[in-house]
Amino acid sequence: MEISPQFTFARPLSLAIRVTALVGLAMMLVILAFNWISIRSLHQHFEEMDEEEFGVITSSIVETLKDLSYRNDAQSIQHAVRGHHGVYYYVTSESGEELYAPSTGPNLAKLVQREPPTTKNTPRRMAIWKENGSHYRGAVIEAGYERGLKQKYKIAVAISIDTHLVFIEDFKRIQWWTLCIVMCIAILVVLFAVRWGHLPIHRANEKIRSITSSRLDTRLNTNEVPIELEETILSFNGMLDRIQEGYSRVASVSADIAHELRTPVTNMTTQTEVVLGQPRTAEEYRETLYSNLEELGRLGRMINDMLFLAQTDNTRENLHLEPVNLKRIIEGLFEYFEAWVEERGVSLKLTGDVPLIRADEDMLRRAISNLLSNAIRYTPSGSQVTVQLHENAGLTMISVDNPGSRIPPEEVPLLFTRFYRGDPARTRQTDGAGLGLAIVKTIIEAHGGTVRVDSDDRLTRFLIELPTD
Repeated sequence: MEISPQFTFARPLSLAIRVTALVGLAMMLVILAFNWISIRSLHQHFEEMDEEEFGVITSSIVETLKDLSYRNDAQSIQHAVRGHHGVYYYVTSESGEELYAPSTGPNLAKLVQREPPTTKNTPRRMAIWKENGSHYRGAVIEAGYERGLKQKYKIAVAISIDTHLVFIEDFKRIQWWTLCIVMCIAILVVLFAVRWGHLPIHRANEKIRSITSSRLDTRLNTNEVPIELEETILSFNGMLDRIQEGYSRVASVSADIAHELRTPVTNMTTQTEVVLGQPRTAEEYRETLYSNLEELGRLGRMINDMLFLAQTDNTRENLHLEPVNLKRIIEGLFEYFEAWVEERGVSLKLTGDVPLIRADEDMLRRAISNLLSNAIRYTPSGSQVTVQLHENAGLTMISVDNPGSRIPPEEVPLLFTRFYRGDPARTRQTDGAGLGLAIVKTIIEAHGGTVRVDSDDRLTRFLIELPTD
């Protein structure tokens, strides 16, 4: 049997670790950059000092060479430079005669051989090398007639830079220790700051954990969290509002269902117990069965309506959209209700027309049928129910008007509530369960439309607005 590979994704690191790592990395890069700039500046500073000292030394040697007679005086050259420590120089004539060489220090004769001479007191680049465990920086200059000398000389100067290098190494070591200490302090501070910043989240989590089905009225306070979490808290509170509303609606519907089911079940139980209390004739048994059949029919219609609402409640997934001719649907419903309206002495009228719209024809027919049956039921005998079709601002409008008594304003918002059937006087006129208008609202909203009702002393109007496209 072939087993498909399972792909698992690593869980993201915690915010505390990510923030700490990013801050630590940023600080380390900043400190390393500062360290490199500092070391570079120190090297440049010491190099400039050595170049300046090189210029002073070579000038002193040149002045001494000017004062020499034709004979070469090594002792005078030896005393040409005073007050400088760690400085070594070497002088040779144009013919290659060695005029002066230090007794200690580096072998400057090799420096003269390998380094090209310059005519400036401060050369652009000084050579650095290590010899006998010490480090030196030096260069070779060539001085002659242009400086007032009687012949050309080559002067090699070397300056010991061990002190500089020791200082730089100590500075590096101090900086590295500083880097480690600063990084440790920074990480601890960032960890503390992140944990302190997460306290409002922890408090919010504790409050969220306390929310149960019996405490859905709990809301989080946006003033107790940072502004970055305000939108999240508002979204969470909005979600709780929707959950509470849905939970309340489900609880209310469950109670209404229980109430609606209890009445017919009680009626059938009572009638059956009465009939079975003593022997009855076949006709009496038949009447009881007919009565129970009516109650069962009412239960069946109620169950079908509830299943229909559950399947179509605010969703377009179950809609079969196709071009629909509203005028044809309404004319067909007029024919369907023809016998009933004749019995009640009510007339039906259709005015206007609209282009085809995309909708589920069966569902839309049911919605309009519920509105028509509701209008016919409450229209006085001898009056007329009017259905109007028209377009307005890209919407298809369907209005169902019927004369009759005014619906109390406080009842208007409740008309589309499930199992709501108004006052008892109106309820006795129908055997419905109060789901007809709830079904209308569900179907229209599933199509992206709206339905509302206006009622005055003259007539009641149910208005459906559907998108044209």
